[in-house]
Amino acid sequence: MKSLLAAALLALIAAPAFAENVEVILWPAGQVPGQDPSVKEEIVEEIDQRSGRKVTKVTKPMITVYQPAADKKNGAAVVVCPGGGYNILAYDLEGTEVAKWLNDIGVTAVVLHYRVPRAKGDYQTGPMQDAQRAIRLTRQNAKAWGIDPDRIGLLGFSAGGNLTAITGVGHDLKTYDEIDEADKQSARPDFLVLVYPAYLTTEPDSVELNDRAEVTETTPPAIMIHAANDPVPCNNSVAFFMGLKRLKTPAELHVYPTGGHGYGLRPTEHEVTNWPKVVTTFMEKQGVLEAKK
Repeated sequence: MKSLLAAALLALIAAPAFAENVEVILWPAGQVPGQDPSVKEEIVEEIDQRSGRKVTKVTKPMITVYQPAADKKNGAAVVVCPGGGYNILAYDLEGTEVAKWLNDIGVTAVVLHYRVPRAKGDYQTGPMQDAQRAIRLTRQNAKAWGIDPDRIGLLGFSAGGNLTAITGVGHDLKTYDEIDEADKQSARPDFLVLVYPAYLTTEPDSVELNDRAEVTETTPPAIMIHAANDPVPCNNSVAFFMGLKRLKTPAELHVYPTGGHGYGLRPTEHEVTNWPKVVTTFMEKQGVLEAKK
C-alpha cells in the first residue's frame, strides 16, 4: 500500500512538468499533402545510450511545444528540426535536448516531427510543407502560447539544417493548397540557425548553392555552425554564408577545426561544443532574446 501511495504521489508531482508541453497535429485528418500511401506507421526506437530515441515512418507530422519557466520566458520561439538524413529523426539528441537548452535561455521550443523516411523522388517537399505549416501554426498560436510572432526562428541539424535553409529560402513558395486560417500566416522564420547542415551545394566539394538553397533578398539572417573535419562538408555552411553576405543579409559563420558530425548539445573535448553560447550571442545581437515591454 505504501508503495502504491508513493507511486501515486510521484505521479502527481511529475505531472505538471509534462502538462505544460502541448502537442499539435500539423494537418487535419486525411489532408496531409502528398502523403505517401506506402508509409503505414510510426516507430520510435532506442538507437543507443548516446543518441536516445530515433523516429521513423512518420505519418502524422506534429509539433511539441516546450515552454520555459515563467520567470525566464522572453517571448521568443524556435522551431527545431532534428536531423537524420531525411530517413529518421534524431529526436532526443537534436530535438528534446535542444528544447531544454532553449527553455534555459527563456525561449519557447517547438520541436518538429516532420515526415520521414525519404519519399521516392522529391524527398524535400513533404518535410518543407511540414516546416512551413509548423511556423504558421506557431504564429497563429502566438498569443495563446505567450510568444512574439515577430521573433520566431528555425533551427536544424544536418538534414534538419537543410530543411531549415530551404524553408528560410523558400518561405513564400506555395508548396500546398491553403487549408485553414493558419495558412494565411507568414511561413518566414525571423532568423535561422544551421548546425552542420547538409545537401546545400551542387557538389560535395563545391561552394555553389543548389537551386533549393539559393538565398534571396528575403532570406532571414542566419548563423552557421560546422566542424572542418565533419564528413558532411563544411562547404555547405560556407556556401550559405557567402550567399547571404553577397546580399548584405546579417550572417555569421563559425567553422571549428574538429568536432565531426552529430554531436548535438552533448559536451565533447572539441571547441565546437561551445556552439550554444555562440548561437545565444547571435540571438542577443538580433534582438531575439529581449522581452518586449
